[in-house]
Amino acid sequence: MAGRVLKLGANVGDTIQRGVLLIELESPQLVAALVGARAALGVAKADLDRVNSTRPETIAARKAEFAAVEADVVLYQETYNRQAQLARSGNTPQARLDEATRNLEAAIRKRESAQAALQLAVTGASPEERALAAAQVKQAEATLNQREVDVAELNIRSPVTAQVMTRIAELGENFGSGAPLFSLINMGNLWFTFNLREDLLGGLRIGDTFKVTVPALRSKVIPVRVTVINVQGQYATWRATRATGDFDLRTFEVRAVPTDPVEGLRPGMSAIASWTL
Repeated sequence: MAGRVLKLGANVGDTIQRGVLLIELESPQLVAALVGARAALGVAKADLDRVNSTRPETIAARKAEFAAVEADVVLYQETYNRQAQLARSGNTPQARLDEATRNLEAAIRKRESAQAALQLAVTGASPEERALAAAQVKQAEATLNQREVDVAELNIRSPVTAQVMTRIAELGENFGSGAPLFSLINMGNLWFTFNLREDLLGGLRIGDTFKVTVPALRSKVIPVRVTVINVQGQYATWRATRATGDFDLRTFEVRAVPTDPVEGLRPGMSAIASWTL
Protein backbone atom coordinates (compact mmCIF):
# COMPACT_ATOMS: atom_id res chain seq x y z
CA MET A 1 0.00 0.00 0.00
CA ALA A 2 1.10 3.56 -0.56
CA GLY A 3 2.29 5.38 2.54
CA ARG A 4 4.94 7.40 4.35
CA VAL A 5 7.88 5.67 6.04
CA LEU A 6 7.26 5.80 9.78
CA LYS A 7 9.75 3.24 11.09
CA LEU A 8 12.71 1.26 9.72
CA GLY A 9 13.46 -2.15 11.17
CA ALA A 10 16.63 -3.10 9.27
CA ASN A 11 19.71 -1.61 7.68
CA VAL A 12 22.17 -2.65 4.98
CA GLY A 13 24.19 -5.68 6.04
CA ASP A 14 21.70 -6.89 8.64
CA THR A 15 20.76 -10.56 8.64
CA ILE A 16 17.06 -10.79 9.37
CA GLN A 17 14.73 -13.68 10.05
CA ARG A 18 11.56 -14.45 8.17
CA GLY A 19 8.62 -12.42 9.46
CA VAL A 20 10.74 -9.63 10.96
CA LEU A 21 9.27 -6.15 10.50
CA LEU A 22 11.31 -4.41 7.80
CA ILE A 23 9.43 -1.17 7.53
CA GLU A 24 6.31 0.44 8.91
CA LEU A 25 4.35 2.83 6.73
CA GLU A 26 1.63 5.24 7.80
CA SER A 27 -1.44 6.32 5.84
CA PRO A 28 -4.03 8.54 7.57
CA GLN A 29 -6.40 7.95 4.67
CA LEU A 30 -6.41 4.18 5.20
CA VAL A 31 -6.84 4.56 8.96
CA ALA A 32 -9.80 6.90 8.42
CA ALA A 33 -11.32 4.44 5.95
CA LEU A 34 -10.93 1.68 8.54
CA VAL A 35 -12.74 3.74 11.17
CA GLY A 36 -15.50 4.49 8.68
CA ALA A 37 -15.87 0.80 7.79
CA ARG A 38 -16.21 -0.13 11.46
CA ALA A 39 -18.90 2.52 11.93
CA ALA A 40 -20.76 1.32 8.82
CA LEU A 41 -20.73 -2.23 10.18
CA GLY A 42 -22.18 -0.99 13.47
CA VAL A 43 -24.97 0.81 11.62
CA ALA A 44 -25.76 -2.29 9.54
CA LYS A 45 -25.92 -4.51 12.63
CA ALA A 46 -28.16 -2.01 14.43
CA ASP A 47 -30.50 -1.94 11.44
CA LEU A 48 -30.60 -5.75 11.40
CA ASP A 49 -31.50 -5.79 15.10
CA ARG A 50 -34.23 -3.24 14.42
CA VAL A 51 -35.68 -5.31 11.59
CA ASN A 52 -35.63 -8.50 13.66
CA SER A 53 -37.33 -7.02 16.71
CA THR A 54 -40.48 -5.10 17.68
CA ARG A 55 -40.83 -2.87 20.74
CA PRO A 56 -43.05 -4.37 23.47
CA GLU A 57 -44.80 -1.02 23.79
CA THR A 58 -45.87 -1.20 20.14
CA ILE A 59 -47.34 -4.68 20.60
CA ALA A 60 -49.15 -3.57 23.79
CA ALA A 61 -50.63 -0.56 21.98
CA ARG A 62 -51.86 -2.74 19.10
CA LYS A 63 -53.44 -5.17 21.58
CA ALA A 64 -55.24 -2.30 23.32
CA GLU A 65 -56.53 -0.99 19.98
CA PHE A 66 -57.78 -4.45 19.06
CA ALA A 67 -59.54 -4.84 22.41
CA ALA A 68 -61.25 -1.44 21.92
CA VAL A 69 -62.61 -2.25 18.47
CA GLU A 70 -63.61 -5.72 19.68
CA ALA A 71 -65.71 -4.04 22.37
CA ASP A 72 -67.25 -1.79 19.70
CA VAL A 73 -68.20 -4.84 17.64
CA VAL A 74 -69.93 -6.40 20.67
CA LEU A 75 -71.77 -3.14 21.35
CA TYR A 76 -72.89 -2.64 17.76
CA GLN A 77 -73.88 -6.30 17.48
CA GLU A 78 -76.20 -5.94 20.48
CA THR A 79 -77.63 -2.70 19.05
CA TYR A 80 -78.26 -4.39 15.73
CA ASN A 81 -79.98 -7.34 17.40
CA ARG A 82 -82.35 -5.02 19.29
CA GLN A 83 -83.16 -2.94 16.22
CA ALA A 84 -83.75 -6.09 14.17
CA GLN A 85 -86.18 -7.44 16.80
CA LEU A 86 -88.02 -4.11 16.97
CA ALA A 87 -88.18 -3.92 13.19
CA ARG A 88 -89.79 -7.34 12.97
CA SER A 89 -92.51 -6.19 15.43
CA GLY A 90 -92.92 -2.88 13.61
CA ASN A 91 -91.84 -0.77 16.61
CA THR A 92 -88.86 0.94 14.88
CA PRO A 93 -88.39 2.54 11.49
CA GLN A 94 -86.30 0.76 8.85
CA ALA A 95 -83.82 3.63 8.91
CA ARG A 96 -82.79 2.81 12.46
CA LEU A 97 -82.15 -0.81 11.46
CA ASP A 98 -80.11 0.31 8.45
CA GLU A 99 -78.04 2.58 10.68
CA ALA A 100 -77.36 -0.23 13.15
CA THR A 101 -76.37 -2.53 10.27
CA ARG A 102 -73.94 0.08 8.89
CA ASN A 103 -72.38 0.67 12.31
CA LEU A 104 -71.91 -3.06 12.86
CA GLU A 105 -70.25 -3.53 9.45
CA ALA A 106 -67.89 -0.60 10.10
CA ALA A 107 -66.97 -1.98 13.52
CA ILE A 108 -66.22 -5.42 12.00
CA ARG A 109 -63.95 -3.82 9.37
CA LYS A 110 -62.12 -1.85 12.08
CA ARG A 111 -61.65 -5.05 14.05
CA GLU A 112 -60.10 -6.74 11.00
CA SER A 113 -57.76 -3.77 10.52
CA ALA A 114 -56.75 -3.75 14.19
CA GLN A 115 -56.15 -7.52 14.10
CA ALA A 116 -53.91 -7.16 11.02
CA ALA A 117 -51.96 -4.34 12.71
CA LEU A 118 -51.49 -6.48 15.82
CA GLN A 119 -50.29 -9.43 13.71
CA LEU A 120 -47.84 -7.14 11.86
CA ALA A 121 -46.46 -5.83 15.15
CA VAL A 122 -45.97 -9.35 16.51
CA THR A 123 -44.46 -10.78 13.29
CA GLY A 124 -42.20 -7.81 12.56
CA ALA A 125 -40.47 -7.20 9.24
CA SER A 126 -41.04 -9.27 6.13
CA PRO A 127 -38.60 -12.04 5.07
CA GLU A 128 -37.37 -9.80 2.25
CA GLU A 129 -36.57 -6.97 4.66
CA ARG A 130 -34.74 -9.36 6.98
CA ALA A 131 -32.73 -10.80 4.08
CA LEU A 132 -31.81 -7.32 2.87
CA ALA A 133 -30.66 -6.22 6.34
CA ALA A 134 -28.58 -9.42 6.74
CA ALA A 135 -26.98 -8.89 3.31
CA GLN A 136 -26.07 -5.32 4.24
CA VAL A 137 -24.31 -6.63 7.36
CA LYS A 138 -22.28 -9.09 5.27
CA GLN A 139 -21.39 -6.34 2.82
CA ALA A 140 -20.22 -4.09 5.65
CA GLU A 141 -18.17 -6.96 7.13
CA ALA A 142 -16.48 -7.55 3.76
CA THR A 143 -15.65 -3.86 3.44
CA LEU A 144 -14.23 -3.81 6.97
CA ASN A 145 -12.13 -6.89 6.25
CA GLN A 146 -10.69 -5.23 3.14
CA ARG A 147 -9.83 -2.09 5.11
CA GLU A 148 -8.14 -4.17 7.83
CA VAL A 149 -6.09 -5.98 5.18
CA ASP A 150 -5.08 -2.66 3.63
CA VAL A 151 -3.90 -1.28 6.99
CA ALA A 152 -2.05 -4.52 7.78
CA GLU A 153 -0.16 -4.13 4.49
CA LEU A 154 1.43 -0.97 5.89
CA ASN A 155 3.63 -3.26 8.04
CA ILE A 156 6.04 -4.90 5.61
CA ARG A 157 7.77 -8.04 6.86
CA SER A 158 10.58 -10.09 5.42
CA PRO A 159 9.27 -13.02 3.35
CA VAL A 160 12.46 -15.05 3.93
CA THR A 161 15.48 -15.29 6.20
CA ALA A 162 17.94 -13.12 4.31
CA GLN A 163 20.58 -10.42 4.36
CA VAL A 164 19.78 -6.79 3.51
CA MET A 165 21.83 -5.79 0.46
CA THR A 166 20.21 -2.44 -0.34
CA ARG A 167 17.92 -0.07 1.53
CA ILE A 168 16.07 2.44 -0.58
CA ALA A 169 13.57 3.67 2.01
CA GLU A 170 14.31 6.60 4.28
CA LEU A 171 12.29 7.96 7.19
CA GLY A 172 9.55 10.36 6.12
CA GLU A 173 9.63 9.42 2.44
CA ASN A 174 6.42 8.68 0.56
CA PHE A 175 6.28 5.50 -1.51
CA GLY A 176 3.64 4.35 -3.96
CA SER A 177 2.23 0.87 -4.23
CA GLY A 178 4.79 -1.58 -5.65
CA ALA A 179 7.80 0.70 -5.16
CA PRO A 180 11.00 -1.13 -4.04
CA LEU A 181 12.01 -0.51 -0.43
CA PHE A 182 14.72 -3.11 0.32
CA SER A 183 16.82 -5.59 -1.62
CA LEU A 184 17.25 -8.92 0.16
CA ILE A 185 19.50 -11.87 -0.58
CA ASN A 186 18.62 -15.34 0.68
CA MET A 187 22.09 -16.52 1.72
CA GLY A 188 20.80 -20.06 2.10
CA ASN A 189 19.88 -20.32 -1.58
CA LEU A 190 23.01 -19.52 -3.59
CA TRP A 191 24.03 -21.02 -6.93
CA PHE A 192 26.64 -20.78 -9.65
CA THR A 193 25.77 -19.84 -13.23
CA PHE A 194 27.82 -20.75 -16.30
CA ASN A 195 27.08 -19.87 -19.91
CA LEU A 196 28.26 -22.66 -22.18
CA ARG A 197 28.26 -22.98 -25.94
CA GLU A 198 26.22 -26.01 -26.89
CA ASP A 199 29.20 -27.90 -28.34
CA LEU A 200 30.84 -27.67 -24.90
CA LEU A 201 27.97 -29.25 -22.97
CA GLY A 202 29.35 -32.70 -23.64
CA GLY A 203 26.14 -34.49 -22.66
CA LEU A 204 25.77 -32.65 -19.34
CA ARG A 205 22.53 -33.55 -17.57
CA ILE A 206 20.60 -32.24 -14.59
CA GLY A 207 21.84 -33.97 -11.47
CA ASP A 208 25.45 -34.31 -12.70
CA THR A 209 28.17 -33.13 -10.32
CA PHE A 210 31.50 -31.45 -10.86
CA LYS A 211 33.90 -29.22 -8.93
CA VAL A 212 34.56 -25.50 -9.09
CA THR A 213 37.27 -23.29 -7.61
CA VAL A 214 36.32 -19.99 -5.94
CA PRO A 215 39.26 -17.51 -5.93
CA ALA A 216 37.60 -15.28 -3.30
CA LEU A 217 37.65 -18.19 -0.83
CA ARG A 218 41.40 -18.80 -1.22
CA SER A 219 40.80 -21.01 -4.26
CA LYS A 220 38.60 -23.35 -2.28
CA VAL A 221 37.34 -26.33 -4.29
CA ILE A 222 33.56 -26.77 -4.01
CA PRO A 223 31.53 -29.72 -5.35
CA VAL A 224 28.34 -28.61 -7.11
CA ARG A 225 25.28 -30.27 -8.64
CA VAL A 226 23.56 -29.19 -11.87
CA THR A 227 19.95 -28.06 -11.32
CA VAL A 228 19.11 -26.07 -14.46
CA ILE A 229 20.08 -26.29 -18.15
CA ASN A 230 18.29 -23.60 -20.14
CA VAL A 231 18.87 -22.34 -23.66
CA GLN A 232 19.62 -18.64 -23.89
CA GLY A 233 17.99 -16.21 -26.29
CA GLN A 234 19.04 -15.54 -29.85
CA TYR A 235 21.21 -12.68 -28.63
CA ALA A 236 23.62 -15.28 -27.18
CA THR A 237 23.93 -17.38 -30.35
CA TRP A 238 27.45 -17.95 -31.73
CA ARG A 239 27.17 -17.13 -35.43
CA ALA A 240 28.96 -19.19 -38.04
CA THR A 241 32.00 -17.41 -39.53
CA ARG A 242 32.03 -19.37 -42.82
CA ALA A 243 29.25 -19.70 -45.35
CA THR A 244 29.76 -23.46 -45.69
CA GLY A 245 30.96 -26.19 -43.40
CA ASP A 246 29.93 -24.37 -40.19
CA PHE A 247 26.69 -23.61 -38.29
CA ASP A 248 25.37 -21.34 -35.58
CA LEU A 249 25.79 -22.49 -31.97
CA ARG A 250 23.35 -21.71 -29.20
CA THR A 251 24.40 -20.76 -25.67
CA PHE A 252 23.01 -22.59 -22.64
CA GLU A 253 22.78 -21.42 -19.06
CA VAL A 254 23.98 -24.07 -16.63
CA ARG A 255 23.02 -23.50 -13.00
CA ALA A 256 24.66 -25.54 -10.24
CA VAL A 257 24.22 -25.44 -6.45
CA PRO A 258 26.82 -26.42 -3.84
CA THR A 259 26.23 -29.93 -2.57
CA ASP A 260 27.04 -28.71 0.96
CA PRO A 261 26.74 -25.27 2.60
CA VAL A 262 29.81 -23.10 1.98
CA GLU A 263 30.85 -20.57 4.60
CA GLY A 264 31.67 -17.16 3.16
CA LEU A 265 30.15 -17.72 -0.26
CA ARG A 266 28.42 -14.56 -1.50
CA PRO A 267 26.62 -13.38 -4.63
CA GLY A 268 28.93 -11.97 -7.29
CA MET A 269 31.94 -14.21 -6.60
CA SER A 270 33.61 -15.84 -9.55
CA ALA A 271 33.94 -19.60 -9.94
CA ILE A 272 36.35 -21.50 -12.18
CA ALA A 273 35.52 -24.95 -13.58
CA SER A 274 38.05 -27.19 -15.40
CA TRP A 275 35.87 -28.44 -18.23
CA THR A 276 36.72 -31.54 -20.21
CA LEU A 277 34.60 -33.10 -22.95
